Amino acid sequence: MYLDILTPESRIYSGDVNLVSLPGSKGSFEILENHAPLISTLEAGKIKVIDSTGQVLFFPIKRGVVECLDNRVNLLVTTE
Repeated sequence: MYLDILTPESRIYSGDVNLVSLPGSKGSFEILENHAPLISTLEAGKIKVIDSTGQVLFFPIKRGVVECLDNRVNLLVTTE
């Protein structure tokens, strides 16, 4: 699946991933390939990404919104 992480200032990540773990407003959750369509708000925490090579990446955020549709995950977040 394809992931874009955007802030108001820039794109901080873009690429193919195997897993995205997110700090949701109602608790943390993960998105894998072929996930059902989803829109959710995010709270302060860390986004965990496992990219297509197996590398684990972390991105700290203050808040945001996630949209998942057709194996494309879009994150709009603030980091400050």
